[in-house]
Amino acid sequence: MGISKRRLRGILSFPDPNTADESGLLCVGGELSTELLVEAYSQGIFPWPQEGAPLLWFSPPQRGLLPFSRFHIPKSFKRERAKTEMRVAFDRDFSSIIRACAKVPRDGEAGTWILPEMVAAYESLFAKGYVHCVGAWLGDELVGGLYGVFVKGVFSGESMFFKESGASKLCLVHMVEHLQSMGLEWMDIQMVTPVLESFGGEYIPRSQFLTMLKEAQKANRKWKKPL
Repeated sequence: MGISKRRLRGILSFPDPNTADESGLLCVGGELSTELLVEAYSQGIFPWPQEGAPLLWFSPPQRGLLPFSRFHIPKSFKRERAKTEMRVAFDRDFSSIIRACAKVPRDGEAGTWILPEMVAAYESLFAKGYVHCVGAWLGDELVGGLYGVFVKGVFSGESMFFKESGASKLCLVHMVEHLQSMGLEWMDIQMVTPVLESFGGEYIPRSQFLTMLKEAQKANRKWKKPL
């Protein structure tokens, strides 16, 4: 793909997500404004910044999905969950959660894609109600969490971390249970990690994902504050 021909022009002008190259790279440029991020997620596109490079936008040929019909809790974690002393809370201390996610080492990757400009952009999204998180606490210490973007009734999981065994899994289970209570049937996970695969995550073709995205957006479910 000739990157110079696929530079993002205008404020909300993304190319067709189906035209991304084999790596999933769709276009470059633009900025991490709330308007552009909301438009990107509404089209199944997400940013994946790299330090020192122009902003990169992706629509991968194989998309990670967690269908709730396939969601299952591994037996080992069921036992762990039953005796945990951790407590969870939604939409509390998002800044600490995203910064902790930025520090998680990734296999085969140097550094993090959650750069300072990403932190600032998603803090702005959180303040405007487009980002939601769930954290796990042991006493007064934040020991795990996850966050994601919620646009037009679709939740896209972004990242999670843990400092205590099972903490991020506990957050995942609570997030899925809450999304199910809102009537959602799946969540976008972008990529399938071993942990997400153990809970039922799978890859589907981009064309199928984009069709599911449009169908889910028709319902336009609103975020419901957890009890």
